[in-house]
Amino acid sequence: MATLQAARAKTLGLRLASAQSWGLNRAIYYAAAKRGFKGGAGPAKPKKYTATFGEFSLGADKAYKVSAGGKTLFTIGGEIQRPEDFRKQIVRRFAGTFREAWEEAGRIMHAYPTAVLESPQQFYLQVYRPRRDVLAAKWTERAAKTSPTA
Repeated sequence: MATLQAARAKTLGLRLASAQSWGLNRAIYYAAAKRGFKGGAGPAKPKKYTATFGEFSLGADKAYKVSAGGKTLFTIGGEIQRPEDFRKQIVRRFAGTFREAWEEAGRIMHAYPTAVLESPQQFYLQVYRPRRDVLAAKWTERAAKTSPTA
């Protein structure tokens, strides 16, 4: 999910660091939604970034953002999703094959009109859902072949 969401954000114009932050943020958000949100009315604002806190729209999708180090990064539950978090939590799983997966995700995004990518529902129905299992299996197999334990 994070890789496709990051590629979606990059295709829609975000810089790489922001796109990675978006991808991780959306993966966390949808995982929480799937489990059922617990808690209050909304996510907590990260305290040390309250002066630069706000909402961001990527098409019809919204997330909370902070400006840090000249970059737009996204936050959920008071935690900022940083590019280094994306590398640790997502890129690392690909065992050296992330670049291939990233390029494939980019090609997939460019095959769709902007309107599909801007709509969370259409992105899910037309892009993500039809591919998630196939891509997960393909990318996992590719990573396993290059892993030192394979």
